[in-house]
Amino acid sequence: MYPRIIVMGLVLGLLSACASAPRRASDWSREDAHTSGSVVAFNQGSTLLASGGLGGWVSLWSLPEGGAGPGWRAHDGPVTGLAFIDGQDRILSAGWDGTLALWSQPGVLERRLVTTGPVTAIAFESASRRLLTGYSDGSVQGWALPDLEPLYRQRLHQGKVKAVAIQSGGSILASSGTDGQVFLWREGGPARDLEAPASDVWSLAFSPDRKYLMGSGWFNIFRWSLDNERLVVLPTEHHGIISSISFSEEGSLAAISRQTDSAVDILDPSSGLVLERLQKHALCGSDVSFAPNSRYLATTSDDASVRFWDIGTGDETPPPDAAVPVQPLQ
Repeated sequence: MYPRIIVMGLVLGLLSACASAPRRASDWSREDAHTSGSVVAFNQGSTLLASGGLGGWVSLWSLPEGGAGPGWRAHDGPVTGLAFIDGQDRILSAGWDGTLALWSQPGVLERRLVTTGPVTAIAFESASRRLLTGYSDGSVQGWALPDLEPLYRQRLHQGKVKAVAIQSGGSILASSGTDGQVFLWREGGPARDLEAPASDVWSLAFSPDRKYLMGSGWFNIFRWSLDNERLVVLPTEHHGIISSISFSEEGSLAAISRQTDSAVDILDPSSGLVLERLQKHALCGSDVSFAPNSRYLATTSDDASVRFWDIGTGDETPPPDAAVPVQPLQ
């Protein structure tokens, strides 16, 4: 039986979340970008957006106008990760088919590497040129780019890896899994498990100030201090699973949710309070990403759309239902 708080959230979400009126409308939306969207990623210059879907296709969009670029079939099954690994052009894609693919330009395959199983999550850190992949068998694999040189592999989780993250500079890494555990380690060092929250951690991100590891789950944002590894739970306005989070360079935290909710919010990572409410998707949200310039934001969803916001423009008037401050759960 679900805990009472989850049942309450399900009821509230079913009544209001996915049918709520839009907040700040997206600057553009491509409603049939994929059969069902799974991931989005910006290039380093914030001039291109790549999106992937459950059908295995990758599409490119020029920014900020949103003009459609080339699209190609990258994987036999869902695209589970995307990254621009050389700033502007070369793209790495990961798939449930168990492969990593390097594309020298759109649709031109440079190399395809068959790994040990379905890839469930990736993280790329540009300064250290490190890639971290998570797998359905609970293992994580570290790689050095540009040649995809394997560095290490270890099985940390007793279930599927849900999320991985790399701190700026590549010094600290993290993973979460369906077993409810969250691990933290330095490259070449042993992994240690952090205090686990009450729900699985669906997404992970290190704060730009290098002080915290942030995660997300049912309704809440999770924050672990990298000094003492203490866990603080931050309630949010989301009525379902927060499936993805992303930091801007200035430290704002974007979040998108699913199940009983499809909201896109920009949050204060110290409190979980909403800084800005953005247009909801028609169906459950999948992925959210800030661009390196911190001005652009993109999302994708089960509703097959890709959406884009230029956060630096538009109506900045706060919504009438402004958030009431809440205290973090200790």
